[in-house]
Amino acid sequence: MGLLDPSQKEVLKFAVSCRILTLVLQALFNVIIPDHQADAFSPPRLAPSGSVDQLVEGLLGGLSRWDAEHFLFIAEHGYLYEHNFAFFPGFPLALQMGTELLRPLQGLLSQRSCLLISVALLNFLFSVLAAVALHDLGCLVLHCPRQAFCAALLFCLSPANVFLAAGYSEALFAFLTFSAMGQLERGRGGAGGLLFALAAGVRANGLVSVGFLLHAQCRGFCSSLVVQTWKQLLKLMASLCLSVLTVSLPFALFQYYAYTQFCLPGSAHAIPEPLLQLASDKGYRLAGRSEPPWCTWALPLIYSYIQDVYWNVGLLRYYELRQAPNFLLATPVTILVVWATWTYVTTHPWLCFTLGLKRTKDKESLEKPHPGFLSPKVFVYLVHAAALLIFGGLCMHVQVLTRFLGSATPIIYWFPAYLLQDGEPLLRGVDTAPQKLLRPTPAQKAPRNWVVELLYNWKTCSPVTKCILGYFLTYWLLGLIFHCNFLPWT
Repeated sequence: MGLLDPSQKEVLKFAVSCRILTLVLQALFNVIIPDHQADAFSPPRLAPSGSVDQLVEGLLGGLSRWDAEHFLFIAEHGYLYEHNFAFFPGFPLALQMGTELLRPLQGLLSQRSCLLISVALLNFLFSVLAAVALHDLGCLVLHCPRQAFCAALLFCLSPANVFLAAGYSEALFAFLTFSAMGQLERGRGGAGGLLFALAAGVRANGLVSVGFLLHAQCRGFCSSLVVQTWKQLLKLMASLCLSVLTVSLPFALFQYYAYTQFCLPGSAHAIPEPLLQLASDKGYRLAGRSEPPWCTWALPLIYSYIQDVYWNVGLLRYYELRQAPNFLLATPVTILVVWATWTYVTTHPWLCFTLGLKRTKDKESLEKPHPGFLSPKVFVYLVHAAALLIFGGLCMHVQVLTRFLGSATPIIYWFPAYLLQDGEPLLRGVDTAPQKLLRPTPAQKAPRNWVVELLYNWKTCSPVTKCILGYFLTYWLLGLIFHCNFLPWT
């Protein structure tokens, strides 16, 4: 703690408090609310459960709902079924390592219980570290520590909160992605590329993050040279290709591993009878049993096949009248990103026209850049968020946009922090020189938690503040109630 400044300590303290409250509430809701009988993946338990296992299931079972069951299954049994390959190996590997640390308890607990404990502990750690990484990134990009501080506090109350605690890969992905962005902002392209590659091994949308590396290299190329030679251009092209290969390598290896399991002879494994029976009952394809159609494709990618056949993911496929409630669930996060994009583009039309490679026509204006969300550095992050929104809104199950964006882009937190600072009277006159808090001295007191203070003064808050905090807190709480009991959520 001595290495952290007061703002970081406050973020860390608030993140830990929110994580503890999340775990307590999910356990409470899991006990008092009956589970909905959902048609979800539910493999049989192969080992008997003792009294301690039943206690762990009662306390942490709410973390294993919906897709979390896939991650737990993969961590325990590996990629047995074809549809398991929709879930990338980064998080299951982390769970396996966490379970190894709990090996002394395996005489008392089943493998399933050890995995649940690993989920709770690891995602607790990853989400707290992600909040600290987001605060650090905000200080580097926004040049307005108060907005960076407020954004990190908002992340602790993320609308995607339940997925940062449950057995999903969002917490690990957010930590790796925000850390990679921070390394890139410090000029450490190698470390940033490595972290982006690790993130791409956790979630597929990590592949999009290669855009940060490409943009940074192009920006450096355009700003450092007056007349570019063909050798310098070739060097840039080689650097761009290396970045693409680095970030896409985990995805390529994962696809190749699937190919060896399903498309090459001799890949069948011994599988317990209950899991074979489940495959027979549900129609799950097993490795080495029959060759799937994607094996004969020119580019045999199991991931695109699974998304198409098992999850019906594709352009405009979700645009049906019966999906209207899911579109409503995604409306708040969509409004946030669209509003943020409009605000930024209308403020920096020339910067956006030049793709962030040239900030302004007037060199003198470079001396006084906009602080906070309107900083020129935010451009590439906004493009990233808009690209994810467009792809998710057109091709994915739209209700997942909340966690899809909430774990991948800081814009979801930076823009609300900007709105709070710009439009909330209770904050407008406080700390008018936030840059002084960027590296406070040890003698300075910890900054006040503006989110908590706004909640205490709810009645006097502006309508915009009530909408922002209301959205974050409502989704934070409803997500726990719905998701932990197999009720449909984002």
